[in-house]
Amino acid sequence: MTALLEVRDLHVVFDGFRAVDGLDLTLEEGEVRFLIGPNGAGKTTLVDVVTGLTKPASGTVTFAGESLLGHQEYEIVKRGVGRTFQTPSVFEQLSVLDNLDLAATFRQPLRRLLRRRRAVDPTVTNALEAVGLRDRADSLAGVLSHGQKQWLEIGMLLVQDPRLLLLDEPVAGMSKEERTRTGELLQEIARTRTVLVVEHDMEFLRRFARTVTVMHEGKILCEGSVADVQANPHVQEVYLGRSRDTRGGVEVH
Repeated sequence: MTALLEVRDLHVVFDGFRAVDGLDLTLEEGEVRFLIGPNGAGKTTLVDVVTGLTKPASGTVTFAGESLLGHQEYEIVKRGVGRTFQTPSVFEQLSVLDNLDLAATFRQPLRRLLRRRRAVDPTVTNALEAVGLRDRADSLAGVLSHGQKQWLEIGMLLVQDPRLLLLDEPVAGMSKEERTRTGELLQEIARTRTVLVVEHDMEFLRRFARTVTVMHEGKILCEGSVADVQANPHVQEVYLGRSRDTRGGVEVH
């Protein structure tokens, strides 16, 4: 397999607090990786660095053979990296269809944006189908359930055709049925894209994860299958013992 994302010796420091401490991570093309760890492990900080929200103190982040460091967020998106947040970022006063249509314009040339839309773009139609919102296309995004808003945000990424999706706790606050549907959606997406899922829901992890990376205190504690990770005594100690980061007085998620 070919490495799509490579993070090497990454360090992130906030006012003397080492949020990420010499981290190495490799994601292969077409892989689905689950990233777990207690609060303060540095999971979201890692994602923030990859997507340009946070500048590291040192280290490298390479995507498809090119460095991502020093680039603006929109430039990283254009390179093929998409990201969702724990709280869905959708335009609640627009319809589901308009949210997807707006997201799809991100890669279109200006002259095309100036034309009046005559038909729904096929990428939007495909995304509606993929995230299971075809029958809600004309509904305002604001009236969707929490789970449906998460699916819409994932759809808004899909229409931008990313090679890598970074999903931050995609099933948080979802019902059991919504979590199952989300897991099935991730499996479908993974047929054509690389996915990194930051997650706390262990039941969801056991059901849908194949490869898991465990972070603790800004470092990689271990990697492997769900069974390997659950059996690891260091992981058991982290989850059953100290749950608060001991390196400083603040928690970095």
